[in-house]
Amino acid sequence: MSLSVVVLAAGQGVRMHSALPKVLHPIGGKAIIEHILSTVSKLNNPRIVVVYGAKGEQLQAALAHHQHLSWAAQEQQLGTGHAALQALSYLADSDRVLILYGDVPLISEKTLTELLTSTPKDGIGLITVQLENPTGLGRIVRDSAGKLQRVVEEKDATAEEKKLTEINCGFFLVPKQYLQQWLPKLSSQNAQKEYYLTDILTRANEQGVSITTVSPEYSWEVMGVNDKCQLAELERIYQWQQAKKLMQQGVMLLDPARFDVRGNVQVGQEVVIDANVILSGQVSLGSSVKIGPNVMIKDTVIEEGAEILANSVIENATIGKGCVIGPFARIRPGTVLAEKSRIGNFVEIKNATVGTQSKINHLSYIGDATIGNKVNIGAGTITCNFDGKQKHQTVIGDHVSIGSDTQLIAPVTVGEGVTIGAGTTVTKDVPAKHLIHNRVEQRIIANWAKAEEE
Repeated sequence: MSLSVVVLAAGQGVRMHSALPKVLHPIGGKAIIEHILSTVSKLNNPRIVVVYGAKGEQLQAALAHHQHLSWAAQEQQLGTGHAALQALSYLADSDRVLILYGDVPLISEKTLTELLTSTPKDGIGLITVQLENPTGLGRIVRDSAGKLQRVVEEKDATAEEKKLTEINCGFFLVPKQYLQQWLPKLSSQNAQKEYYLTDILTRANEQGVSITTVSPEYSWEVMGVNDKCQLAELERIYQWQQAKKLMQQGVMLLDPARFDVRGNVQVGQEVVIDANVILSGQVSLGSSVKIGPNVMIKDTVIEEGAEILANSVIENATIGKGCVIGPFARIRPGTVLAEKSRIGNFVEIKNATVGTQSKINHLSYIGDATIGNKVNIGAGTITCNFDGKQKHQTVIGDHVSIGSDTQLIAPVTVGEGVTIGAGTTVTKDVPAKHLIHNRVEQRIIANWAKAEEE
């Protein structure tokens, strides 16, 4: 029997108070439903059907890169049973069907695998969990022998049933043949006037179909998102899990509660990360890398021994061994820093290559440039790379020394060993080993009387 996955994502998400579909709200920088799709894709490459309703066009556009998805519309939101019914035509008759909620992002591959392996091929499986406070959730009703009889929604439950603490998590594993047989016969005679998927359990018991239950290792695996408070709660749970993974790999997080991963991180040994650091996209941290507080790093490789000082922002860059960056530096996309280069406070670099042991220590902008080895760039230096229509390159050779408040008007090349005096504007190429300066001669006017303010 092959496996199909049906993701129920047709809810309107009214309590989110947002124009964005609920399942597209992010956790760890990734949409809620993306977490689910990522997890189920590991289950032997199943066929996946997403049941959508309100805001379906937004959902389909956001997930367009998942070309293997099938889409089933639920025009009216008439309950989970009705939603699952819309997906049947996309499934093979021999399929086992795993039905998941699109707003429950942290379900683990381990728990789903246990459900798949524990449930007989011709039986039904579902995930349940014990909660101290199950208010608002459907209760599992068992007989005196512990056999599952049915699920009762809280609005339909008796006072005694409301005392039960085992709840239905909404995840089912059912052969398609049963769904085909039972879903069209569901009744909406209940407090919510909806077709409950859980009512198939009554049918299963009537026909002697075995029902297997499994429970997750952690109850948060089956927590759903209905409002921004629950979204924030799951965000912190997710981030704590990411922090634990990194600490188990040897990373020293000085404050794990103030650390966010919004992508994938690879780390070497002896990495130290201070508070309020955000790592996004694909980030690689070499051994002995140190990251100061309030740093944001996205899609970047930072090699061994580099240090990122406080309040720096780095995106889509490569930082070489032993580099020092910051504090308050901004490294923009396309930047490559060679070994032991130094980028200081309030320096911005974009689409530039900086050579070995070169220094840009203060208050400078270097864009669309190639900087050689052992270059020293003084404070306030600017590569003027944009002429209003096009970007142009600045090339600076090895061992160049550039004084403060220098402007280099691209396209321009400065040869090896050149010295540029402070306050110079470079408009033409400079041959190697020359000195250039074009400061305006200083004038002193005696007996100057400053105008008095009225």
